[in-house]
Amino acid sequence: MNERRDKLRIIYDMLISIHEKGGRIKPTHLLYKSNLSHTKMQIYLTELFSKDMVREQFEKGNKFYIITKDGIKFLDDYRKIKEFTDSFGF
Repeated sequence: MNERRDKLRIIYDMLISIHEKGGRIKPTHLLYKSNLSHTKMQIYLTELFSKDMVREQFEKGNKFYIITKDGIKFLDDYRKIKEFTDSFGF
């Protein structure tokens, strides 16, 4: 049985998807890689924009989502917390 992702895991999945694509990703690619509906993705993006973890960039008529320094810091901190909790078997 698959476990449901919590909010932090979804945010991590979105940010790591952007980071793994060289720090920027097109909206459709993020939608597929993060495995969210369009509506849910927009809700999470609004929060990521407000927390300055992601920003939008327009280039030659294309929209990209760019991970910021705060987004990269979140990834690093999330990994540390995950390693810590895993070491205790949680």
